[in-house]
Amino acid sequence: MTKAVSIFMIALMAVQLIWPLGLPGLKKRGDFWKLALLAMVAMMATVLLKEVTGVL
Repeated sequence: MTKAVSIFMIALMAVQLIWPLGLPGLKKRGDFWKLALLAMVAMMATVLLKEVTGVL
C-alpha cells in the first residue's frame, strides 16, 4: 500500500510541475511541495495503521 501511495503521489507531483492542477491551494507550479507534504502524511498514516491493526 505504501508503494502505491508513493507512486501515485510522485505522479501527481510531476503533473503539478508540468500543468498546475488548478485545485484550491494548487494553482501554481511551485505548489508541488504541498503534495509532497500530503504524501508524507499519507505514508505515515498507512504505516501507523499497519502497525496498529496488523491488517495491511
